[in-house]
Amino acid sequence: MLDRERILAKLDALHGYERELRVVLPDNLEEYISSVEKRRATERLLQVSIECVLDICNLFVAGLRLGLPTEEENLFDRLERAHIISSERVRTLRSMRRFRNILVHEYGGIDDQIVFGLAGRMREDVETLITEVTRALASVPSGS
Repeated sequence: MLDRERILAKLDALHGYERELRVVLPDNLEEYISSVEKRRATERLLQVSIECVLDICNLFVAGLRLGLPTEEENLFDRLERAHIISSERVRTLRSMRRFRNILVHEYGGIDDQIVFGLAGRMREDVETLITEVTRALASVPSGS
């Protein structure tokens, strides 16, 4: 059964992280690079935002009984096949997941310019995801 309340709570948290990111993120790359506090806050907000997105995806897969994903990549494929998210969103989610792994595990270091650019695009990505997930929630009958 789809846990609508948890999904809505995650969507609300995601929206809150995105709002915080807008407050923290400077208007230009130079200011971003010169402030350790802003860089670290941005990185952390991106990390928790992406983790929230992954949680939402997992809640859909589990709630709709779309099967057990063998890995996170497979998670997105299951949601696309169930028409929960678009193929374009799958590409975005895969990029987000890879970026989250870089942030968490610091594979090869973190490029401040890339983080700044992704943080700037996060608002649009979050809004689009929220729209798709909300549409999907409305299309799934209660009790599913």
